[in-house]
Amino acid sequence: MGLTAKIRTRDGWAVSHAVVTVTDMTGTQVLRAETDAEGAVRDATELDPGAYTVIVTAVGYAPVASSALVTASGRAELGAVTLARQGGTELPPPGPWAIDPAHSSVGAVAQHLGISSVHGRFTEFAGRVEIAPDEVEKSRVEAVIRAASIDTGNGMRDDHLRSPDFLDVEKHPEITYRSTGLTAAGADRWTVHGELTLHGVVRPVDLDLAYLGTGADPWGGTRAAFRATTELRREDFAMNYNQVLQAGIAAIGTTLKVELDIQAVQGESLPQA
Repeated sequence: MGLTAKIRTRDGWAVSHAVVTVTDMTGTQVLRAETDAEGAVRDATELDPGAYTVIVTAVGYAPVASSALVTASGRAELGAVTLARQGGTELPPPGPWAIDPAHSSVGAVAQHLGISSVHGRFTEFAGRVEIAPDEVEKSRVEAVIRAASIDTGNGMRDDHLRSPDFLDVEKHPEITYRSTGLTAAGADRWTVHGELTLHGVVRPVDLDLAYLGTGADPWGGTRAAFRATTELRREDFAMNYNQVLQAGIAAIGTTLKVELDIQAVQGESLPQA
Protein backbone atom coordinates (compact mmCIF):
# COMPACT_ATOMS: atom_id res chain seq x y z
CA MET A 1 0.00 0.00 0.00
CA GLY A 2 1.27 3.48 -0.83
CA LEU A 3 -1.30 5.52 1.10
CA THR A 4 -3.92 4.66 3.70
CA ALA A 5 -6.21 7.10 5.48
CA LYS A 6 -9.70 7.43 6.94
CA ILE A 7 -11.54 10.71 6.45
CA ARG A 8 -14.12 11.54 9.10
CA THR A 9 -16.37 14.39 10.22
CA ARG A 10 -15.94 15.78 13.71
CA ASP A 11 -18.67 13.51 15.03
CA GLY A 12 -17.10 10.41 13.48
CA TRP A 13 -19.01 9.94 10.22
CA ALA A 14 -17.22 8.81 7.08
CA VAL A 15 -16.74 11.38 4.30
CA SER A 16 -17.22 9.34 1.16
CA HIS A 17 -16.58 12.09 -1.39
CA ALA A 18 -13.23 13.43 -0.16
CA VAL A 19 -10.20 13.81 -2.42
CA VAL A 20 -6.71 13.20 -1.03
CA THR A 21 -3.83 14.81 -2.93
CA VAL A 22 -0.17 14.16 -2.16
CA THR A 23 2.63 16.45 -3.36
CA ASP A 24 6.36 16.17 -2.93
CA MET A 25 8.59 18.91 -1.56
CA THR A 26 8.77 20.60 -4.97
CA GLY A 27 4.98 20.91 -5.10
CA THR A 28 4.59 18.23 -7.74
CA GLN A 29 1.51 16.06 -7.40
CA VAL A 30 2.49 12.42 -7.00
CA LEU A 31 -0.81 10.86 -5.96
CA ARG A 32 -4.51 11.65 -6.04
CA ALA A 33 -7.14 9.35 -4.58
CA GLU A 34 -10.81 9.48 -3.59
CA THR A 35 -12.35 7.98 -0.48
CA ASP A 36 -14.66 5.00 -0.76
CA ALA A 37 -18.11 4.61 0.80
CA GLU A 38 -16.47 4.07 4.20
CA GLY A 39 -14.41 7.26 3.95
CA ALA A 40 -11.22 5.26 3.44
CA VAL A 41 -8.32 5.65 1.02
CA ARG A 42 -6.28 2.59 0.12
CA ASP A 43 -3.97 3.45 -2.77
CA ALA A 44 -1.26 1.00 -3.81
CA THR A 45 1.02 3.54 -5.52
CA GLU A 46 4.49 3.21 -4.05
CA LEU A 47 6.06 6.48 -2.98
CA ASP A 48 9.74 7.28 -2.68
CA PRO A 49 10.91 7.68 0.92
CA GLY A 50 10.82 11.27 2.13
CA ALA A 51 8.57 14.11 3.23
CA TYR A 52 5.30 14.96 1.47
CA THR A 53 2.36 17.33 1.84
CA VAL A 54 -1.12 15.83 2.00
CA ILE A 55 -4.22 17.93 1.28
CA VAL A 56 -7.73 16.60 1.90
CA THR A 57 -10.69 18.36 0.30
CA ALA A 58 -14.43 17.67 0.15
CA VAL A 59 -17.42 19.71 -0.96
CA GLY A 60 -18.89 21.53 2.03
CA TYR A 61 -15.80 21.05 4.22
CA ALA A 62 -12.78 23.19 4.95
CA PRO A 63 -9.61 21.74 3.37
CA VAL A 64 -6.99 20.18 5.64
CA ALA A 65 -3.26 20.12 4.91
CA SER A 66 -0.68 18.08 6.80
CA SER A 67 2.79 16.63 6.43
CA ALA A 68 3.48 12.96 5.89
CA LEU A 69 6.68 10.99 6.06
CA VAL A 70 7.01 8.02 3.73
CA THR A 71 9.20 5.26 5.13
CA ALA A 72 11.57 2.95 3.29
CA SER A 73 8.66 0.59 2.74
CA GLY A 74 7.06 3.16 0.43
CA ARG A 75 3.99 3.54 2.66
CA ALA A 76 2.30 6.56 4.19
CA GLU A 77 -0.25 5.84 6.91
CA LEU A 78 -2.22 8.97 7.75
CA GLY A 79 -4.68 7.37 10.17
CA ALA A 80 -7.86 9.37 10.79
CA VAL A 81 -8.15 12.83 9.24
CA THR A 82 -10.97 15.02 10.57
CA LEU A 83 -12.78 17.53 8.36
CA ALA A 84 -14.78 20.47 9.67
CA ARG A 85 -17.77 21.92 7.87
CA GLN A 86 -16.97 24.97 5.77
CA GLY A 87 -17.25 27.90 8.14
CA GLY A 88 -17.50 25.45 11.02
CA THR A 89 -15.57 27.67 13.39
CA GLU A 90 -17.95 30.53 12.73
CA LEU A 91 -20.78 30.63 15.21
CA PRO A 92 -24.39 30.25 14.06
CA PRO A 93 -26.21 33.49 13.21
CA PRO A 94 -27.63 35.19 16.32
CA GLY A 95 -31.23 34.72 17.35
CA PRO A 96 -33.48 31.80 18.30
CA TRP A 97 -32.92 28.19 17.21
CA ALA A 98 -35.34 25.32 17.86
CA ILE A 99 -33.95 21.87 18.68
CA ASP A 100 -35.23 19.26 16.21
CA PRO A 101 -35.95 16.02 18.11
CA ALA A 102 -36.35 14.04 14.88
CA HIS A 103 -32.71 14.68 14.00
CA SER A 104 -31.25 14.79 17.51
CA SER A 105 -30.54 12.26 20.23
CA VAL A 106 -30.31 12.40 24.02
CA GLY A 107 -28.51 9.32 25.29
CA ALA A 108 -26.89 7.94 28.43
CA VAL A 109 -24.53 5.04 29.04
CA ALA A 110 -24.17 3.17 32.33
CA GLN A 111 -21.84 0.37 33.32
CA HIS A 112 -23.55 -3.00 33.76
CA LEU A 113 -22.21 -5.80 35.95
CA GLY A 114 -18.78 -4.18 35.86
CA ILE A 115 -18.02 -5.62 32.43
CA SER A 116 -20.26 -4.00 29.81
CA SER A 117 -22.46 -1.00 29.14
CA VAL A 118 -26.19 -0.35 28.94
CA HIS A 119 -27.17 2.31 26.41
CA GLY A 120 -30.37 4.28 26.84
CA ARG A 121 -31.99 7.26 25.20
CA PHE A 122 -34.90 9.61 25.74
CA THR A 123 -37.22 9.73 22.76
CA GLU A 124 -39.33 12.77 23.69
CA PHE A 125 -37.72 16.14 24.30
CA ALA A 126 -37.76 19.75 23.13
CA GLY A 127 -35.46 22.71 23.51
CA ARG A 128 -34.41 26.14 22.40
CA VAL A 129 -31.07 27.85 21.81
CA GLU A 130 -30.67 31.63 21.81
CA ILE A 131 -27.42 32.83 20.22
CA ALA A 132 -26.52 36.24 21.63
CA PRO A 133 -25.69 38.86 18.96
CA ASP A 134 -22.68 40.50 20.58
CA GLU A 135 -21.29 38.46 23.46
CA VAL A 136 -21.53 34.74 22.75
CA GLU A 137 -21.05 34.06 26.45
CA LYS A 138 -24.55 35.47 26.95
CA SER A 139 -26.13 32.83 24.70
CA ARG A 140 -28.68 30.55 26.35
CA VAL A 141 -30.04 27.05 26.00
CA GLU A 142 -32.93 25.30 27.68
CA ALA A 143 -34.36 21.84 27.19
CA VAL A 144 -37.16 19.71 28.59
CA ILE A 145 -37.10 15.90 28.46
CA ARG A 146 -40.06 13.62 29.17
CA ALA A 147 -38.64 11.22 31.75
CA ALA A 148 -41.05 8.39 30.85
CA SER A 149 -39.65 8.27 27.31
CA ILE A 150 -36.53 6.40 28.48
CA ASP A 151 -35.73 3.51 26.13
CA THR A 152 -32.94 0.98 26.69
CA GLY A 153 -34.36 -1.69 24.41
CA ASN A 154 -35.68 -3.80 27.30
CA GLY A 155 -39.25 -3.21 28.49
CA MET A 156 -38.79 -4.66 31.98
CA ARG A 157 -35.65 -2.60 32.58
CA ASP A 158 -37.35 0.54 31.24
CA ASP A 159 -40.30 0.05 33.62
CA HIS A 160 -37.83 -0.26 36.52
CA LEU A 161 -36.05 2.93 35.43
CA ARG A 162 -39.42 4.75 35.44
CA SER A 163 -40.17 3.52 38.97
CA PRO A 164 -39.41 5.33 42.28
CA ASP A 165 -36.08 3.43 42.42
CA PHE A 166 -34.78 5.65 39.64
CA LEU A 167 -36.58 8.40 37.68
CA ASP A 168 -39.92 8.19 39.54
CA VAL A 169 -41.71 9.58 36.51
CA GLU A 170 -45.08 9.84 38.28
CA LYS A 171 -43.69 12.45 40.70
CA HIS A 172 -41.06 13.93 38.38
CA PRO A 173 -42.35 13.72 34.80
CA GLU A 174 -39.85 16.22 33.38
CA ILE A 175 -36.08 16.56 33.29
CA THR A 176 -34.99 20.12 32.56
CA TYR A 177 -31.72 21.87 31.76
CA ARG A 178 -31.20 25.63 31.71
CA SER A 179 -27.87 27.22 30.96
CA THR A 180 -26.39 29.94 33.14
CA GLY A 181 -23.36 30.85 31.00
CA LEU A 182 -20.74 29.75 28.47
CA THR A 183 -16.96 29.64 28.59
CA ALA A 184 -14.85 29.32 25.43
CA ALA A 185 -12.66 26.21 25.32
CA GLY A 186 -11.38 26.61 21.75
CA ALA A 187 -12.37 28.00 18.38
CA ASP A 188 -15.39 25.71 18.15
CA ARG A 189 -15.62 24.28 21.65
CA TRP A 190 -17.39 25.61 24.69
CA THR A 191 -18.20 24.70 28.26
CA VAL A 192 -21.88 25.27 28.92
CA HIS A 193 -22.66 25.98 32.57
CA GLY A 194 -26.19 25.23 33.67
CA GLU A 195 -28.62 23.69 36.11
CA LEU A 196 -30.08 20.21 35.63
CA THR A 197 -33.31 19.27 37.36
CA LEU A 198 -33.52 15.49 37.58
CA HIS A 199 -35.58 13.36 39.96
CA GLY A 200 -36.68 16.56 41.68
CA VAL A 201 -33.10 17.59 42.50
CA VAL A 202 -31.42 20.68 41.03
CA ARG A 203 -27.65 20.51 40.50
CA PRO A 204 -25.11 22.55 38.52
CA VAL A 205 -23.95 20.57 35.48
CA ASP A 206 -21.40 21.57 32.85
CA LEU A 207 -21.59 20.32 29.27
CA ASP A 208 -18.53 19.92 27.02
CA LEU A 209 -19.88 21.31 23.76
CA ALA A 210 -18.46 20.94 20.24
CA TYR A 211 -19.94 23.05 17.45
CA LEU A 212 -20.03 21.03 14.22
CA GLY A 213 -21.12 23.74 11.79
CA THR A 214 -24.10 25.33 10.08
CA GLY A 215 -25.67 24.53 6.73
CA ALA A 216 -28.83 24.62 4.64
CA ASP A 217 -31.32 21.77 4.88
CA PRO A 218 -33.48 20.31 2.06
CA TRP A 219 -36.59 22.10 3.39
CA GLY A 220 -35.33 25.64 2.95
CA GLY A 221 -34.15 26.12 6.51
CA THR A 222 -30.78 26.63 8.18
CA ARG A 223 -29.46 24.09 10.68
CA ALA A 224 -26.69 24.10 13.25
CA ALA A 225 -25.21 20.92 14.70
CA PHE A 226 -23.70 20.37 18.13
CA ARG A 227 -22.36 17.49 20.18
CA ALA A 228 -22.22 17.68 23.96
CA THR A 229 -21.11 15.29 26.69
CA THR A 230 -21.04 15.20 30.47
CA GLU A 231 -20.95 12.73 33.34
CA LEU A 232 -23.50 12.49 36.14
CA ARG A 233 -23.43 10.65 39.44
CA ARG A 234 -26.76 9.06 40.30
CA GLU A 235 -26.32 9.74 44.00
CA ASP A 236 -26.15 13.49 43.29
CA PHE A 237 -29.78 13.23 42.18
CA ALA A 238 -31.00 11.00 45.01
CA MET A 239 -31.07 7.83 42.90
CA ASN A 240 -29.26 5.52 45.26
CA TYR A 241 -30.83 2.18 44.34
CA ASN A 242 -28.45 -0.61 43.46
CA GLN A 243 -28.19 -4.34 43.57
CA VAL A 244 -24.80 -5.70 44.65
CA LEU A 245 -23.85 -9.10 43.33
CA GLN A 246 -22.13 -11.81 45.37
CA ALA A 247 -18.75 -10.73 44.06
CA GLY A 248 -19.34 -7.24 45.45
CA ILE A 249 -19.87 -5.71 42.02
CA ALA A 250 -22.74 -3.27 41.57
CA ALA A 251 -25.26 -4.38 38.96
CA ILE A 252 -25.53 -0.82 37.63
CA GLY A 253 -22.72 1.72 37.73
CA THR A 254 -23.11 4.90 39.75
CA THR A 255 -21.83 7.13 36.95
CA LEU A 256 -23.76 7.98 33.78
CA LYS A 257 -22.11 9.21 30.62
CA VAL A 258 -24.48 11.57 28.84
CA GLU A 259 -24.14 12.04 25.07
CA LEU A 260 -26.12 14.65 23.15
CA ASP A 261 -26.21 14.97 19.36
CA ILE A 262 -28.24 18.05 18.56
CA GLN A 263 -29.55 19.66 15.40
CA ALA A 264 -31.23 23.04 15.78
CA VAL A 265 -33.25 24.85 13.14
CA GLN A 266 -33.01 28.63 12.85
CA GLY A 267 -36.20 30.31 14.04
CA GLU A 268 -38.61 30.35 16.94
CA SER A 269 -40.22 27.02 16.02
CA LEU A 270 -39.75 23.94 13.89
CA PRO A 271 -41.13 23.97 10.34
CA GLN A 272 -44.42 22.16 9.90
CA ALA A 273 -44.15 18.78 8.19
